[in-house]
Amino acid sequence: MQAKALMAATLMAWAAAAFAQTDEIQVYDGSIAAPGVVNLTWHDNFTPEGLKSPAFPGGLVPDRSLNGVPEWAYGATPWLETGLYLPIYSVSGNRGPSIDGGKVRLLLAEPNAARQTFVYAVNFEFSYNAPYWDPRRFTSEIRPILGVHLRRWDLIANPILDNSYAGGFGGLDFAPAGRVAYHWTRDFASAVEDYSDAGPLRAFVPIGRQSHEVWGVVDERTKFADIETGAGFGVTPSSDRLTVKLMLSRDIWRPRDKSGGGPR
Repeated sequence: MQAKALMAATLMAWAAAAFAQTDEIQVYDGSIAAPGVVNLTWHDNFTPEGLKSPAFPGGLVPDRSLNGVPEWAYGATPWLETGLYLPIYSVSGNRGPSIDGGKVRLLLAEPNAARQTFVYAVNFEFSYNAPYWDPRRFTSEIRPILGVHLRRWDLIANPILDNSYAGGFGGLDFAPAGRVAYHWTRDFASAVEDYSDAGPLRAFVPIGRQSHEVWGVVDERTKFADIETGAGFGVTPSSDRLTVKLMLSRDIWRPRDKSGGGPR
């Protein structure tokens, strides 16, 4: 009940907030770190064939750029995970290596989401941006998370709203993401993902100016880390033609067990 009440209150308080993220290409499924666990996820994505012009004057050119960030997560309660993305970095053709900013997040989720048939959660992120990463110094994101686990199948939707704190509710940018995954074994899955950006709620931009990418993704759990890798293909003129990603995730600290046997 605490989790549901806090989710509802936070959604009402932040109904006009959200933020874009090209450092992290991921569909959230509501899974969070266990209480007391510290997790590190390293995000990297490279665009071997992308747009040749920046999204705004003075911005980074996507073509042949590398973007990434280490994500530090902490399981605060069975239904709350906190996160820190720092530093966000890039290597681009027009600026070379750069530090782009950082962000913090709060992920509120149904406990043991991976074991539930129906999944609901919400993620809030708040970002500080370098002027060449985003024209607005401060941005944020609301990411509702809705999903269904059907035996070996996962169907996940993230109807994301990004906010530049300009233009009120109608100025929120609708950037949905989705994922359909099939688990071949307990440790290996393949998926199709979709990432889009339709523009502000007040008036979506024409299809040709929207960003739409379709991805093929594989996930594998190993003794070293959980690995996710994939390739995305743009299907509109305003999308990068080809992007690849790699995510490595590992628990780097677990609380000491009560028997005195050390960290689990």
